[in-house]
Formats: sequence, C-alpha cells, structure tokens
Amino acid sequence: MKETETIFLSLINQHKAIIHKISKMYMHGGEEQQDLFQEIVMQLWKAYPSFKGHSKFTTWMYRVALNTALVYFKKENRKVDKAPLDENIDLIDESDSAEKEEKLAYLYKAVQELNAVEKALIFLFLENQSHREIAENLGISEVNARVKLNRTKEKLQFIIKKNGYEF
Repeated sequence: MKETETIFLSLINQHKAIIHKISKMYMHGGEEQQDLFQEIVMQLWKAYPSFKGHSKFTTWMYRVALNTALVYFKKENRKVDKAPLDENIDLIDESDSAEKEEKLAYLYKAVQELNAVEKALIFLFLENQSHREIAENLGISEVNARVKLNRTKEKLQFIIKKNGYEF
C-alpha cells in the first residue's frame, strides 16, 4: 500500500466518529447512513490531494464531510419523515445511563426535522466548534454563523417542546 493511502486510512480511522455522526444527522436508517458514510469517505479520498495542512485535518474533514452530506441530501431529494431513528445509537459510551441514551435519541429525532444547513450548524455546535470555526467550515461569516446558530437552536427547542421530547 502506498504511503499516502496508509496515512489517509490512518487519519480516517482516527476520526471516523465524525463521519458516523454526520451520517446519523442526515440519514435515518442504517443502510442510508452507511451509504452516506461511504460517500463521505470516497469524497475525502478524492479531495485528499488538495489537503495542504494549512488547517487541522479535522477542520478540513468537517468541511468536506458536511459539503458531501449537503450535496448527497439534496441530490437524493431525501424527505424527512417522522420515523423513529435506529435504536442503536453508538455515539454514547456504554457506561452512560439509559436516561441519557433516551435524551440523545430524542435530540436526534428532533434534529431530523431541521433542514440540511441547520443540521450542519447543530452538528458543529455539538462538536464544541466556536462560531469562527463553524463559519470556516460552512463558508459563511462569523456573524452569520452566530445568527443562524441561535435561530436553529430556538427552532430545535420548539421542535423538542412540540413533540413532547422535553427533558
């Protein structure tokens, strides 16, 4: 295996949780999530030669992965339905309580009602990205990121209350 491939695969393996989280944000079921996961990895590989190391690998990875998810989501004309998410949410440690798991499942159900850009905003916020980092990753101004994020958080709170998911 070439050195470039080895380095790329190592980086993907180290940060695959990012791709899993984005896949869960944009797709309901396991097969759809897996398809998006594979599409993101493929696009990361295609774009890898353009990664020059001017930013952290994860910053570049977020940007490519989110752009891929947005394009994939639009291209497939996916409609969000109210179907429950997979119960196998693997984003939480096994040591977490059932209550925390239930709250996370409610959050993912509510997030499914957001549009593609709003999902990206919430994902980056949940990843503890600053407004500056969110703006960089989405290609918008920091002020715009702050405003859009606040509106999206309000919308998400409304959805949670509307659906009786309050916790």
